[in-house]
Amino acid sequence: MAVAEPRLRTVGVILAGGVGQRVGSSTPKQLIEIAGRPILEHTLALFDAAPEIDEIVVLMAPGFTGDVEALVERGGYRKVRRVVEGGASRTESTWRALQALGPQECDVLLHDAVRPLLEPRIITECVEALKTYSAVDVAIPSSDTILVAEPGPRGELIKDVPERSRLRRVQTPQCFRLSVIREAYERAFADPDFDKRPPTDDCGVVLRYLPDVPIYIVPGSEHNMKVTHPVDIHIAEKLFELFPVRAPRPSSQAVRDALAGRTIVVFGDGRGVDARIADLARGYGAEVFAFSRGRDDSHGRDSPGDPHGAPHGLYGVRVEDPRAVADALAHAAKETGRIDCVVNAAAVPYRGSLAEASDATVAETLGVNMLGPVNVAKAAFPHLKETRGHLLLCAAAPHARGRAEQSLQASSMAAVVRLTQALADEWAEYGVRVNCVDVEGGGASPLGRPSGAPAPGDVARTSLEVLATRLTGQVVAGASVDGADVDGADVDGAG
Repeated sequence: MAVAEPRLRTVGVILAGGVGQRVGSSTPKQLIEIAGRPILEHTLALFDAAPEIDEIVVLMAPGFTGDVEALVERGGYRKVRRVVEGGASRTESTWRALQALGPQECDVLLHDAVRPLLEPRIITECVEALKTYSAVDVAIPSSDTILVAEPGPRGELIKDVPERSRLRRVQTPQCFRLSVIREAYERAFADPDFDKRPPTDDCGVVLRYLPDVPIYIVPGSEHNMKVTHPVDIHIAEKLFELFPVRAPRPSSQAVRDALAGRTIVVFGDGRGVDARIADLARGYGAEVFAFSRGRDDSHGRDSPGDPHGAPHGLYGVRVEDPRAVADALAHAAKETGRIDCVVNAAAVPYRGSLAEASDATVAETLGVNMLGPVNVAKAAFPHLKETRGHLLLCAAAPHARGRAEQSLQASSMAAVVRLTQALADEWAEYGVRVNCVDVEGGGASPLGRPSGAPAPGDVARTSLEVLATRLTGQVVAGASVDGADVDGADVDGAG
């Protein structure tokens, strides 16, 4: 029987050697915060969560390696093996990274740290392409006409207009078999004319010095933008708002390993997303306390089930009442001695014009949808600080602008998103993670399921996957791309 060749390790190299001159900042642009955390951390989190990546090396601007090491430790990015000081140019930084990888053959993905919106799909396709090709680039068709300019008497003149259909805009990662990219650079450094006309990317080095090596193109994404100029910071921030990140897809066993024996407290109405979260978490072996706003007939777990499909273990708690929330959490902590995760999915489904809303409706809607998450977060912090736990807020992430008939909902949900990002920053030093699941834009809403939205079970599954990761400060789409685990097992079938 043939023996399968051992799989080469796959290393993600994050190139973060820039100093931020073009964005007009004294701070390296990769350390500028977007959507609640540094640009570099968004990129690190993507590679750390990618199942195809075995280890990570970070190339950082001189004088800032300590900042990266602190970020890695705080975020628990376990795949990061080394943080290396970058060189004076991209070429020098890349060579330092290649030297840091050691003599053993491997596959290398070189990625710009300031492309934080990379889709996991691209990493997967690049690694797959490296099984056939030893050099792989990522590119997208050019939507603009590109011209070639030449100097004129009073400025530049058009020399040529290449056929647009053949033009591509290059992105990263750029991917190679280590021996191939090393040989290309060794030949480049031996060329006395290399510095006179240096390539602007690594595939250019391979193309020039190893012309017989074919370079495969993986389709990129318009979202995979590079943060280079001041306006790019605002564009990237808005893209994070409009397109929630997708949760990493741990296997069913990985979710079980992360949640088994943990104490999870869930607040909600007992019949929607919160009910599914509670049931699924129990299936993974977690100790679950499910507190509903509308019931008070049990102690929060192991009580008789509700005939209408609500989860086992309901206990009346109004999240707009801070004392009730604190008492509920204290009860759970007393029962098991710890609280590892707290989920708030309580919401009031009001849609209509503000002018027609009664004072009581306004008070209840904002009390539950806006003040409720604040009360839950404040009461949960002492418990989560002890366990370095996880707070998950379920909300319908707002559109780019408010819409008619949604004034109360839009304002309160926008507040929850900002609360998530702020608390992730405030609590990072304590190891407490804070995330928000977008239960409407990417899934089912506790405010009423919009047309075409995935079912509450899909949102619940994603919520548990988020709880099983190191993500923090993120608004995560409430349903996965394909609705299935990476190992083919549906989380809904847990237990």
